[in-house]
Amino acid sequence: MINLERIQIRHVLLSLLLVALTTISSMATHLRAGEITVRRESCTSLTFLITITVYTNTGSQIKFGEPGLLDFGDGSQPLMPPTIDNTIRPDLGPAIGTVSFTTSHTYAGPGRYVISYNEPNRNAGILNMFNSVETKFYLETVISIDPFLGCDNSPRLLVPPIDKACRGAAFYHNPGAYDPDGDSLSYEFTIPKREKGIEVNNYRKPNAKEFYDKIGVNYSTANENGNGPPGFTINPVTGTIIWDAPGQAGEYNIAFIIKEWRKTNGVWINLGYVTRDMQIIVEDCKNRRPELQVPPDICVVAGTKVTADIFGTDADFDSVKIEAFSQILNQNVIPAFVGAATYVPNPPKYQATGPSKIAKLSLTWNTQCIHVKEQPYQVVFKVTDFPKNGPKLVQFKTWNIRVVGPAPKWKDAAVPPNKRTANLEWNPYACNNAQTMEVWRRVDHIAYTPPPCVTGIPDFLGFVKIAEVPIAQSKYTDTNGGKGLAVGAQYCYRLVAVFPLPSGGTSYVSRDTCLAPIKVNAPIITNVTIDKTDQKAGQITVKWRSPYEINKVQFPPPFHYKVIRSVGFTGTASATTPHPGTLTDTTYVDTGLNTAESVYNYRIALYDNNNTLIDSSAVASSVRLETQSLFKQIRLNWIANTPWTNQSQKYPRHLIYRGDQGTPESQMTLIDSVNVSSGRFTYLDSGQYNKTPLVNSRVYCYRVMTRGSYGNIKVKEPLNNFSEIICAQPDDKTPPCQQVLSIKGTPCDQFIASQACGQNVYSNTVTWKKPTDQVCRDDIKSYNVYVATQLGADFLLYAENVRDTFFIDSNLPSYARCYKVSAVDRAGNESILSEQFCFDNCPNYELPNVFTPNGDNCNEKFSAFGKDIAIDENGNGPCGPVDEIALRSKCARFVESVTFTVNNRWGKEVYSYQSGGERTIYIDWDGKDNNGKDLAAGVYYYNARVTFTVVDPSKKTKDIHGWVQIIR
Repeated sequence: MINLERIQIRHVLLSLLLVALTTISSMATHLRAGEITVRRESCTSLTFLITITVYTNTGSQIKFGEPGLLDFGDGSQPLMPPTIDNTIRPDLGPAIGTVSFTTSHTYAGPGRYVISYNEPNRNAGILNMFNSVETKFYLETVISIDPFLGCDNSPRLLVPPIDKACRGAAFYHNPGAYDPDGDSLSYEFTIPKREKGIEVNNYRKPNAKEFYDKIGVNYSTANENGNGPPGFTINPVTGTIIWDAPGQAGEYNIAFIIKEWRKTNGVWINLGYVTRDMQIIVEDCKNRRPELQVPPDICVVAGTKVTADIFGTDADFDSVKIEAFSQILNQNVIPAFVGAATYVPNPPKYQATGPSKIAKLSLTWNTQCIHVKEQPYQVVFKVTDFPKNGPKLVQFKTWNIRVVGPAPKWKDAAVPPNKRTANLEWNPYACNNAQTMEVWRRVDHIAYTPPPCVTGIPDFLGFVKIAEVPIAQSKYTDTNGGKGLAVGAQYCYRLVAVFPLPSGGTSYVSRDTCLAPIKVNAPIITNVTIDKTDQKAGQITVKWRSPYEINKVQFPPPFHYKVIRSVGFTGTASATTPHPGTLTDTTYVDTGLNTAESVYNYRIALYDNNNTLIDSSAVASSVRLETQSLFKQIRLNWIANTPWTNQSQKYPRHLIYRGDQGTPESQMTLIDSVNVSSGRFTYLDSGQYNKTPLVNSRVYCYRVMTRGSYGNIKVKEPLNNFSEIICAQPDDKTPPCQQVLSIKGTPCDQFIASQACGQNVYSNTVTWKKPTDQVCRDDIKSYNVYVATQLGADFLLYAENVRDTFFIDSNLPSYARCYKVSAVDRAGNESILSEQFCFDNCPNYELPNVFTPNGDNCNEKFSAFGKDIAIDENGNGPCGPVDEIALRSKCARFVESVTFTVNNRWGKEVYSYQSGGERTIYIDWDGKDNNGKDLAAGVYYYNARVTFTVVDPSKKTKDIHGWVQIIR
């Protein structure tokens, strides 16, 4: 509904603003700088406190708010703030004041809102824009209200946005920003604006050449050291602005935005930003800038006392004042920062400098567990000199202090007798404000002491996270997902404490605790190595060790074995025993495989002399090698799923073999090795071997040998296993062949006969065939599946890296979907999409032609067929025997909505119905008219407009006309 009154008020406000512009432009010379900051009242409220802070020219008669408009960004009526007198700020310089105005606003719901403030006018004489005295001043801040991202407040800025500069001396500024929620901040320049989306006229950067040419300064040597052109930069991490060095004296305005970022599910999300519009006043002076000495950035464990001295000097031996700005100093922090740092002297004061005199500020901070945070705390130091003549100059430097959680400490770890589980216990964690404890596991010990400030557990260590438990919990039993730990393996564990978002943070990793190898009372699989790469005649050798620690009284030898093979890294897809009977040997050569395209996994089943199954080994897969083509380079990546580790510190190197296309496995050349104990399973071939660059037109083939360990001195090491051979060409830009779908839909009569009326979950199976052309076939690495919801709609990428030639799209609300498939080669090139295939629904909607609303519970309501009917064990419903097969052919299917009207014999509407909410598509008319009165027995005529869920929009609606007799 349109609110005319609100629109009229808004127009009146805008009209008043325009009138005011024409009458006060000659006097409106008062706004120098400012920003808008936002604080959420509480995380359960949609009310925000919005603060406008501006810096003014006190020589102007115009006050803040004469007139200005604050727009909340949600379409609500803008607010005209009251006029507010300046607060004089002599510390910032002559004729400088500040004004702050705060108001509250409640938003209707989640969204991204642009909060802006617009007021005439900027102060006169700003050099780097046209006619500043008649240019409106505009500020903008963006906030996000998103329940999935959590509570959010805008960044706070602690350092005023006005500083003096001397011509020829590098200028420094830092806003002293922090985020109260612990979000990460980044900084970037923007152009000052005069209205929303409209930049000021003729804006130029302060280091534009014209500002140096006008005063006769050589632009190419205009920086402070006289050895290069002037620069104007902002550090995207610290926010420090450096102008090296100013030219023409006068006032300049710049603007920058402070973006806040929050990591959610491993992805950095931009929550919003604050725009600061600031002023730099350049004067002609001979003062030299003071200097700061700050400590190196540090990382401390929560509970550590931080002490530091910051020193200030001045080349002219002027007195200097050192100031500190930070969240940890409890400056402009709401609510108050608990456990704040302190510094002396406080308040800051000017201190003498000279050949033997250095100004000093001493900071002390007793860190606590509540200070743990993913991002470092920034302390911005500012030193200001006090020259005998001319303006004061400043220097800024930032000191980063990161507070991390202490490493968890183990209490006990053991394997219960005759079990394949591990009972783990650790001491209660020192910081109870942590949220969870992560439990990490790997096979075989690896030495690691975290470097300073490296928290969590690095990927290259080969640990896998197996659990994350509440921080109050201090025990965990590792059952390996119910499968039991692998026999013969030595398992090692580490702990990491995780702190809650949005501040986040993790602890240092604990030391590892390693168990004795799991008792070998089942076969130990040791090798799954590819001997030959081929699509039909591939060969894999599987080896294992006998269960040398089995209870031979309970299970007397001799033992027999079965090799069980499946497709994939894990699972039991296409599980089979590739040999007849059982084996007595502990080696099996598996032949007739497609090792070129498929990954296989194996487990060994153990049988006694009576062919009774005793136990089985863990599952181990073959090594899969993939390539990525680059310019004159080929990147290799490989993976395997094994119960042993392939990141052994004792045998850290995997071997890289290379040959020409068609080279047999035994004749490939060892060209290099990779230390995988300190990195990933990857190798970049840039022609290192024999210092011979790769040729883009040549095909290179590769094979990798992994080396692993169980961490068990009784199992021979290293465990060597080869990948398949894979070939690639550098700089391959040729896409693979187009794919052809081979799908057959289900006829509607067959569907209706096989599906009950209440069916509401469906699946589509998309199939295609591998190309018959061998070159096309060999080039394919994987497939992508694209989906459109109806004919004519855009196809969107739905599933990537599909390895099979089929894709099952399950848990669907209907069949109605269209599919296309593409092929992806090993270089990452994607084919054109296949022709589309569309699955469609079998929509149906039928209505009866008689019902009897007479209270006998039989046909009491006029309902579409398919509504649930209570049927007893004899197949009887309320009206007698029910023919379920006949009912299936009539029941409503894939219906979105129904509009239903009933007319009497004279054409007058007596009843109407619209499905939606609690009103179902079945109508369930009780024979009453729209006023709730019983209609007389007789014949009535209806029209039903039914909307179906179908893939073809032209078939979405259907009008059904008919008659119905009411019998009473």
